[in-house]
Amino acid sequence: MVLPESMVPDTFPDPPVTPKDAATVVLLRDTAAGIEAFLLRRVLGMAFAGGMSVFPGGGVDKRDADADIAWTGPKPEWWAEKFACTVPLARALVCAAVRETFEESGVLLAGPDEDSVVSDTAPYAPARKSLVDREFSFAQFLADARLVLRADLLRPWANWVTPAEEPRRYDTKFFIAALPEGQRADGSTSEADHAEWRRPAQAIDMWKAGERALLPPTWMTLTELGEERTVAAAMAADRTISKIIPKVIREGRVLRPVLPGDPAYDRAVGHLDARPDDTLG
Repeated sequence: MVLPESMVPDTFPDPPVTPKDAATVVLLRDTAAGIEAFLLRRVLGMAFAGGMSVFPGGGVDKRDADADIAWTGPKPEWWAEKFACTVPLARALVCAAVRETFEESGVLLAGPDEDSVVSDTAPYAPARKSLVDREFSFAQFLADARLVLRADLLRPWANWVTPAEEPRRYDTKFFIAALPEGQRADGSTSEADHAEWRRPAQAIDMWKAGERALLPPTWMTLTELGEERTVAAAMAADRTISKIIPKVIREGRVLRPVLPGDPAYDRAVGHLDARPDDTLG
């Protein structure tokens, strides 16, 4: 995989930028042809990953850590163990995951009580816009709407950290969730110009054909999910989460990311302006 020019930094941050905490959610649904995932194509002019097809998600808001948020399902302590982070951060990550999914796709992983989930999100459209504008916190929205965050509708999937070479870095926790019955993902967000459901293998084939642009975390996640026959099977997967930090190497005049397990990973130097022979060993 070759990095698009828009993703190649002009200079190497020294020291590397500290990653910001973020959460992303892979919405899934079953079809006769197999499992499908929801993808958004980010607006080309976006500062980070412009033009790339991604899953809904974004950075953690400090208000996402509100300890008073109405919550059902695995406790923050459980999520903290899964993602190897502090309990307050785990609470914020789960809240950010549900909030960002609602803001970017219109899908709301919440319900009136611990046994139900909203089937029609249309009445919450004004609140969705207000959340995007940061007029109030997600906890306040849930309280006003008398809704409970359904942490049990999420499952931990992966943890990806942006390479040290990037000027904008994120420590992103990946979750998966089944599309709630009655809800639809609309992709109505100013950050995306296209939204679609794709079978993982189909999305990968479109990427290989140059019809879609995918970052390593996206195509790796799609590859893994493509091995699951149903959404229920994916949700039941017992995964061990560890941080995955790609490196960037130079091959002649081309830059490409390499992942742990690639023979070039251990040889990759943390500096983009190294000589090609230094990088390739």
